[in-house]
Amino acid sequence: MNIAVRQATAQDVDFILACNIAMAQETEDVGIAPTTLEAGIRYLLDSPSEGFYLIAEQDQAPVGTLMVTFEWSDWRNGRFWWIQSVYVVPEARRKRAYAAMHEQVLQSARKDHQSCGIRLYVEKDNTIAMQTYRNLGMHETHYRLYEELF
Repeated sequence: MNIAVRQATAQDVDFILACNIAMAQETEDVGIAPTTLEAGIRYLLDSPSEGFYLIAEQDQAPVGTLMVTFEWSDWRNGRFWWIQSVYVVPEARRKRAYAAMHEQVLQSARKDHQSCGIRLYVEKDNTIAMQTYRNLGMHETHYRLYEELF
């Protein structure tokens, strides 16, 4: 499977929206408000200092997406590139679509002189994704994630 990876544009909003809705349903069995999600996608596309989306394509058709956002680390005087909102359409899974996007993130982060690493979080029962990340050289950290939503 020949996969091309490119940065997302405003023309990709519908695909990213559909992927995020599907991902939330598949991984956490939750729904997402499409209007809020679309506004969030458009915000990031218009705010490159906050992050970006990548699109994986096969034969010029989108088959996957992920989002990268940035977190400043005072301990490292650098920024982590956070991989989030990963989704590959079912028919393209296990065919290296995610691996191609991951490699693009790694190459770009290594060129960023402020970058100190990449991170991601994964739903605690998503063992297939965890194995994929390990296979690509990532390792589990000792951190746990807490949140308070507003």
